[in-house]
Amino acid sequence: MNKKLSTSFSGALRKFSYWMASGSVGKPLMEGVEYLDLYGEEPSAIEQAFAIFANVIELDEDGVVQNAKYAEQRVAQYLRAYCDSTYAVSPPLEDWEVALHE
Repeated sequence: MNKKLSTSFSGALRKFSYWMASGSVGKPLMEGVEYLDLYGEEPSAIEQAFAIFANVIELDEDGVVQNAKYAEQRVAQYLRAYCDSTYAVSPPLEDWEVALHE
């Protein structure tokens, strides 16, 4: 039997996608950081952002999202560092957070 993503995860992903596309992800950390141009110019940065969100998000045994805001925050930290070389992600992103899976 194939499993489907939970409605909780689907909702969290939908909200995250909206925030990413509207330029409002990670407020207030991202105030003044223009990342929307990355969509047309550096799609791998957006790919990495979605990978971080997917890797960091946690679900309980019923598929209910436990840490959507934290996952969004880690993405915001990544994007801020990507766009602003003076910003240091703290704590640094770990290998498992940035892994690109097939």
